Amino acid sequence: MKTEEKVKGPASYFPSIEKTYGKPINHWLDIVGSLKDKKHMEIVATLKEDYKLGHGHANALVAYYRAQSEI
Repeated sequence: MKTEEKVKGPASYFPSIEKTYGKPINHWLDIVGSLKDKKHMEIVATLKEDYKLGHGHANALVAYYRAQSEI
């Protein structure tokens, strides 16, 4: 029997983000991508102010996007 690995790190927030805000993660990652020239906390602030995301959710999206962009 294979056991599934628990998702860790920023991606662990994704189910809650989708449930809370009613949009798929790719929607939010596209927004983060459009802001990629800003600093991390500037993007977090924009997500919080313009889209009313909570700090943890906004931070997780930015951290995930940046980690994936480094690959």
